[in-house]
Amino acid sequence: MKNFFKAAVAVSTGAALTAGAYLASLSPRRNQPGWEEFKKFRYAHRGLHDLYEGRPENSLSAFRAAVEHGFGAELDVHLMRDGNLAVVHDSGLSRVTGKAAKVEELTAEDLADYPLRGSGERIPLFEEVLEVFSGETPLIVEIKTSDGNAEALTDAVMERLSKYGGLYCVESFDPSVLMCLKKKYPDVIRGQLSENFLRSKPANLSLPKRALMTNLSTTFLTAPDFIAYNWIDRSQPSLRLMKKLYGVHEVSWTVRDPQLMKALEAEGVVPIFEGFVPE
Repeated sequence: MKNFFKAAVAVSTGAALTAGAYLASLSPRRNQPGWEEFKKFRYAHRGLHDLYEGRPENSLSAFRAAVEHGFGAELDVHLMRDGNLAVVHDSGLSRVTGKAAKVEELTAEDLADYPLRGSGERIPLFEEVLEVFSGETPLIVEIKTSDGNAEALTDAVMERLSKYGGLYCVESFDPSVLMCLKKKYPDVIRGQLSENFLRSKPANLSLPKRALMTNLSTTFLTAPDFIAYNWIDRSQPSLRLMKKLYGVHEVSWTVRDPQLMKALEAEGVVPIFEGFVPE
């Protein structure tokens, strides 16, 4: 009996230490100035796009429409071969242009050969998008890394943003981007993008990485100001614990229903929406 109690105490102690380490690993950065301004806006996913009206996603016309309606916007940035920054979601351009190419392998001059489907527009450069917003409404800038270019891409994005007078934050699925922001650009509001990767099973992530990213297990290294999580997966335990214990800011993507948007906003969540124009 004595040995049994010793074993039970050892197991309980180990479990408590493990639980404590897990909870500590979820601690975000807190009280970074600027978030209250972000909460005042709704964010159009890849701009206020509507292909039927000739406004493709991540196009200048979609971004102009967002500004005209008073919305902020979420957008995606890639580093090109010549050091320019392209605003497009996918690294591969087949879906949005109908032509097979990898944007990281192109130059700004090449983009003229890849018009966006449904319009005569080409893929815009990051500077062009910044000019559209001109500080009128905020931006959520998603950094899309490829082939280990996290630091080079982050530096290039921040070099452009250092000259921009508007409100913005930066997010990425890649924790390396947040590490770079934490080390070199600590004043920038930074966010970790995630979802339940054990459900979505992306081919580019191994099973251990899917588990780490789903459970936000890199938080202790990256100290994000907010978590941008797929709204479908909001019940994920790590996200719920971060909100309850640490009051982490939450962004939800991608919201396609007006009633869902209102419900999220009632909880203090910042929505990224598409497919409708909120009232």
